[in-house]
Formats: sequence, structure tokens, C-alpha cells
Amino acid sequence: MKPFFLLALCAVTGCGQLVLAREELPLDVAREDVAGFVSRVHERHGMDRDTVASILGLARIQPRIIEAISRPAEKVKPWHEYRAIFMTPDRIGAGVEFARTHREELEEIAARTGVPLEILVGIIGVETFYGRITGRYRVLDALATLAFEYPPRSGFFSGELEQFLLMLREQGLEAEGPTGSYAGAMGLPQFIPSSYRAYAVDGDGDGRVDLWESTSDVLSSVANYFSAHGWQAGAPVVACARPGDVDAGALTDPGLKPSTTVGALRQAGVELTGAVPESPEAPAGLFMLEGADGPQYWAGFHNFYVITRYNRSLMYALAVHELGQAVRERLGAATGAASPHFSPIHGCGRVATENTALHSVRVLDVLSSTPARPDSRALCLFRRYAASLRAPVRNAG
Repeated sequence: MKPFFLLALCAVTGCGQLVLAREELPLDVAREDVAGFVSRVHERHGMDRDTVASILGLARIQPRIIEAISRPAEKVKPWHEYRAIFMTPDRIGAGVEFARTHREELEEIAARTGVPLEILVGIIGVETFYGRITGRYRVLDALATLAFEYPPRSGFFSGELEQFLLMLREQGLEAEGPTGSYAGAMGLPQFIPSSYRAYAVDGDGDGRVDLWESTSDVLSSVANYFSAHGWQAGAPVVACARPGDVDAGALTDPGLKPSTTVGALRQAGVELTGAVPESPEAPAGLFMLEGADGPQYWAGFHNFYVITRYNRSLMYALAVHELGQAVRERLGAATGAASPHFSPIHGCGRVATENTALHSVRVLDVLSSTPARPDSRALCLFRRYAASLRAPVRNAG
């Protein structure tokens, strides 16, 4: 039987555009492809056929999920618009509050694993706005819809649905309980079921893994994911690149994994600014993203590639890096301390502006905490000035 997505839910408008109906309908477990899935799960993992079929019978096909996965933000927005989603005063402020609340645990995990505070808070901030947006879809519905009604990636999501069933058995969860994104990603770190089973860890030692409510489990699991994918403690992540008169198109990496070296880029005439690996043999990849005023270039190193293993998108990885650094910067402004892993890069052409902003924020923090308070009107004006510097710069990468 053809996917329900291609039949009853589709209508063709006068313009020839495909439109999905809005009704949610239960998954038909008698379908040949669904019955085949049930048999595979039974044969591979010994799960009772009736139990698997009963769980799948609870799933509802949601056309909104197919609409959402067909237009993810990183595929339809240029970098400067995608960046503006995450580099906002509200999100950065939420990250600072999250980091302050959990700082002791963040620093303990960073010391133990080598995965720094700014990466951990960057991931949680980009993925779920520090728990504000964890997804409203039942994971069962999301995975069933994409496994059986979305042919472009049905193989992948069938595998994730299988992993989800195993996760339910291992964690003792009810099938209808877990909620997440339209792609079936769960909790604060948005782990898909295969990642949940492979990398999620019991950080608080209570005998179960809870990526929705246990911050210890969340942070330990994200750090474990990065460690397992080869994060190098203290190593640079990404640097601003200025190709100069070089044909940047010929040097730009076509994929995510670095295909050249720091030395080769410099020898070709590319100027790298910010934290750069000392060894000329260190892996590097030149990439370009669309800024508001034209192309902007970066060189990503090994650790940048590791971030893309969490989500295979250059824009995603850069957003995680920049958000994490912005949070670390604000924490440093309050304490006067800097992270040993931190390098103040916030996009090509912004270093001077960001350094000015950081200086102003530090001055404001000092003024605000001084016993002999300055003139209230002057302090108010200075606060406004510093707030404007904290805000994202629209014409920057």
C-alpha cells in the first residue's frame, strides 16, 4: 500500500501545489509496511508482535509534522537570518541564568570531560531555549508519521521508531508519554532515540536517564556525546577567515569534515584571525555563509566538525559556538574571569564592536555594584548604551 501521505492527505490546487489535509488519523497497523515493521522488531529484538502492534496502534498520523520537516529553518534562511533567531538578548540572558544556576555542575563536567561550559550551554540554548521549547509532539506520533508517511526519509525514521520501542522497554516509559520535536528529538538536548540509547547517561545516579527533568542527566549526556565524537579539550573551534585576493570558491569545503589544513590555507593566502591551532598540520575547512552584506568566510577546525556531528549543519554549529561564547562573555563580565577554552569571536568583522561591548558591560557591572552610586541619570543612559551593544548586530555574521 502506498503511504497515506501520498493518497488521502493530498490535494492538488489550481496552481499545481501539493496541499496536506489537517486531519490526524490513527496509523493503520494492518498495512503491509506496518506489519512488516512489526515482524522485523519481533525477529531482531524478541519483542512480542501483539505488544508492538498495540503500541503502534496508539500512533496518530500528523500532516503538520510532514509540513514542518519539509522546511527546517537552516535550509530556508540565510545565515544572518538564522543567526538572529538565537543571538538575542533574551536567549543570551536565559543562558547566563542557566549557567549561573548550574555553574558548579557545568564546571565539574567540563573538568572531567574536557567539554567546556560554553559548548554545553550553547547546545541547550540552540536546541530548546534552555527548556522553554522542547517540542509539543508525541514522539510516537512523530516517528510513526515520518516512518510510514514520509518516503524521502522513511528508512531513517523506521530505524528511529525501532530504537524508540527499545528505549521504552529499557527505561520503563509509557509509549504515549515522551514528547519532543517534529523529528522525534527529546528533552532539553533533543536526543533522537538512537542517541538516547547510545549516549544518554545517568548523571545524578538515580538509576534512570531523564532528559526532560534532570539537569545532571542532560549535561552529562551532552558532554558524553561530544566526548564520544572526539572533542579535543582546549582546542580552537572556528576562526574568521579573510581570503583576500584568493579564489575563495576553489578553497571552500564542499562538506562538513575539514579537508585541508591550517598551513595549507595560510599558504594559499587566507588570513585567519582569532584562536587557531598551533600546528600547521591541524585539520581545517574553509566555508562561506551568507551575511547581510554579502559572503562571510570562516575556517572550521576539528572541534567545529564535532559540533556538526550533533546536527549536520554549518549554521547550526556556528550558532551553538556563538551563543555559548556570548553566555561565557557575560559570565566573565560579571566575575572578571575568562574561560581557558574561550576565544572572543562573534563573527567576521565584529571583534572590535564586541570588545567595546564587553568593556562597556564590565564598566556597567562595576558602576552598578559600587557603594557610592553615580548620578542616576548618567547610569540610566549608560545602561541603555550598554544594552544596545549587547544586542546582535544585524549586518554581521
